[in-house]
Amino acid sequence: MNKIKFGVIGCGHIGKRHASMVQLNEECELVAVCDTNDKHLLGLDDMQVPFYSSAKEMLDNEPSIAIVCICTPNGYHSEQASLALDYHKHVVIEKPMGLSKANCENLIFKALNVSKNVFCVMQNRYSPPSKWLKEMVSSGILGDIYNVQVNCYWNRDDRYYFKEGKKHPWKGTNDLDGGTLFTQFSHFIDLMYWVFGDITDIQAKFMNHSHRHSIEFEDTGLVSFKFVNGGLGCLNYSTAVWDANLESSITLMAENGTIKVGGQYMNEVEICNVKGYEFKELPPSNPANDYGHYKGSANNHPYVFENVVDVLKGRKPIATNALEGMKVVDIIERIYALK
Repeated sequence: MNKIKFGVIGCGHIGKRHASMVQLNEECELVAVCDTNDKHLLGLDDMQVPFYSSAKEMLDNEPSIAIVCICTPNGYHSEQASLALDYHKHVVIEKPMGLSKANCENLIFKALNVSKNVFCVMQNRYSPPSKWLKEMVSSGILGDIYNVQVNCYWNRDDRYYFKEGKKHPWKGTNDLDGGTLFTQFSHFIDLMYWVFGDITDIQAKFMNHSHRHSIEFEDTGLVSFKFVNGGLGCLNYSTAVWDANLESSITLMAENGTIKVGGQYMNEVEICNVKGYEFKELPPSNPANDYGHYKGSANNHPYVFENVVDVLKGRKPIATNALEGMKVVDIIERIYALK
């Protein structure tokens, strides 16, 4: 069996997860990794594949790599994905695809020219409640959509933005982080777009309640809009929740019923009151990614890599394509244009 050969750019928390996902998949092979930080400081002394100090060095020396995972700070994603495409490699890009729609469009253009795939990591789509909600809306059983409320209330305090008393080198910065919607909540904007479509008539208010010393942008926002496909919507979000994450939820009011998918990570169906429909228990969601003092979205990365393999082996279509990745960036950019 010919294994798909991977390289990983960036060896922080998420880069190590990508490397692990590759190594756990029997149809994949990890060829090399790279990071600008020292291998020892990254805790990679036992890494059994070549370690490089730059992406270009890795790509120059490892021509067998077929696909590159981009796991660096947000502000580098589009630049490094573009470099990998220059070497005619497929790319897997952690969210967000970029920090501007223009950068994403340039990536799509280049990928089409070199006939390579751009896979955008939006793993929350694989959670059972997310897939169920998508099916409920797509089936038409709910009738017209009236109102959708997305609530994302998380904790990201100094334990996240500081380490050993020093400010994190990129988290909280405009140029490399990009903003709360890019780093913390783009997964949930993706789910909203995936299920309900694009938005228009956006209005927004922003505030930095408790992070003035640690971030260069808002920690809280209230956003209202209309869906192009019909219905009103709002997004309420914050990273100023004390001590621990509170909830991530979608509440939906429609012609034929009401639904709420909630829990800390949008991992539970809390309400299903739909005309003529009997709810059946869903398979359990995977646990949230645990980073010690804080947690993130569901640990669904294995499904992402299964899809990558299926696409490159010609078995299935891409689950989250570059156009969808660009649309998430486009929505965030249009919201932030109101600051």
